[in-house]
Amino acid sequence: MSFPFVNVRAPLNLKGKLAAAMPSALALAGIAVCTWLAFRVGQSFAFTGFLYLVFVVLTARYGGFWQATVVSVAAAACLNYFFVPPIFSFANSPTNWAALGAFEFTALVISRLSQRAQMRADEAIAGRREMERLYETSRRILLFSSWEPGPLICSLIRDSFELRGVRLFDAQSAVTYESGESLPDSETRTRDIYYLDGDVFDSPTRTWYCVVRLGIQPVGGMALIGTGMTKLAATALASLAGIALERARTLQRESRAQASRQTEQLRVAVLDALAHDFKTPLAVARTASSGLLELGGLTELQLELVTTIDRQANKLNRLASRLLTAAVLDGAEFKPRLKPVLFSSVVDEALRKLDLEAGQVRFRVTPGNPEMPVLADEEMMLTAVGQILDNALKYSEPGSPVDLCLAARDLEVVLTVRSKGPVVAASERLRLFERFYRSPETRNLPAGTGLGLSIVKRIVDAHRGRVWAEPEVGYGTSFGLTLPAATVSQAA
Repeated sequence: MSFPFVNVRAPLNLKGKLAAAMPSALALAGIAVCTWLAFRVGQSFAFTGFLYLVFVVLTARYGGFWQATVVSVAAAACLNYFFVPPIFSFANSPTNWAALGAFEFTALVISRLSQRAQMRADEAIAGRREMERLYETSRRILLFSSWEPGPLICSLIRDSFELRGVRLFDAQSAVTYESGESLPDSETRTRDIYYLDGDVFDSPTRTWYCVVRLGIQPVGGMALIGTGMTKLAATALASLAGIALERARTLQRESRAQASRQTEQLRVAVLDALAHDFKTPLAVARTASSGLLELGGLTELQLELVTTIDRQANKLNRLASRLLTAAVLDGAEFKPRLKPVLFSSVVDEALRKLDLEAGQVRFRVTPGNPEMPVLADEEMMLTAVGQILDNALKYSEPGSPVDLCLAARDLEVVLTVRSKGPVVAASERLRLFERFYRSPETRNLPAGTGLGLSIVKRIVDAHRGRVWAEPEVGYGTSFGLTLPAATVSQAA
């Protein structure tokens, strides 16, 4: 099998040998004809020698040095025998040796120049073929839409460049792909080349080991087995492989993001529908229970049962309101109506709206001094703060105090809610604000919907603020919320 871009000459058969010897055969025939004509018309030594020199040059150009040497010896012999006195004699003379030396020197120079020109022409042709194959390979690679392009890349490169085998190591997934033959140590060397970060050509096996890069960042390794291609082509193929792998990962991310968006849209629609469907029967149930309580005349047991129904209906109503809030916040048209408000007033109102039995007395408020107004949608912020306070009560130890601290710093107003309870692991802190996520530490505590903190984050983000959770080892988890302070002109 011949390798791409390398001159590998197979043994010539009889027909090939005859074709290869054709330049010297034609030149010898031409010398014979010229000798006969020049001798018959009485041409001089100089004219005949010039004709012979032309045949030597042509033979050196098309037949090479050794065929030109044969033609040079024949030409020098003809000059000596027919045109150098005494004629019809091979007596040695300085003229004969000078002619032979001139012919040989010309054959040597012309053959070398011809060989060099041929080599450059072959290199140019090989380079053009490499570029054509690289272009076709890159075009086909960019058409890939598979999430697992590794096997396709290896197969395509092997077929396009007529290689014995291709091996590709993807460092991100730590997976190796291959196509065709495999050398005993090619897998190890393909991985090693990624860590060594340098391209290597193994002459005995005619194998390129190249670093797969994305820009300047190494992302894998590649082995091109059985090739004589240039380093430029080998590194270009490795870069193409890196681009293809990254493109596949981008397609995966886009597809998953699209699926996530569609799932989220469906989820929001379901939440909205459920919340509205719950609102009507809950309103009827609350009206009936409130009416029974107002009418009076109930026995102690009846009063207890109706009170329980009213309280639970009220909780279900708050849950339905929360679901509606989540749906509204996910709408593209959601924009907070901002105006200057005091954050302390929002906190006070949120405390007043808590159930009396929720334990308002457990809250210890430290007001900020001095107070700074913030730009906020008061209703939205009331929902966010109320949710954080509700979480603090629900997941803290019964009867333990909940500390609220307001402070102004660096043009921000900060609310910190600190309670004693489960300590959320550091790895779980960011996930607390994901929709429907519940920390493992709260599984045995009062059940929740997993919506509250996601609503808080959505509201705070819309106000260009920040919200976070900070575990305190041996005590609990505190929550922080910041909003940008209003400027003097905005407050006015």
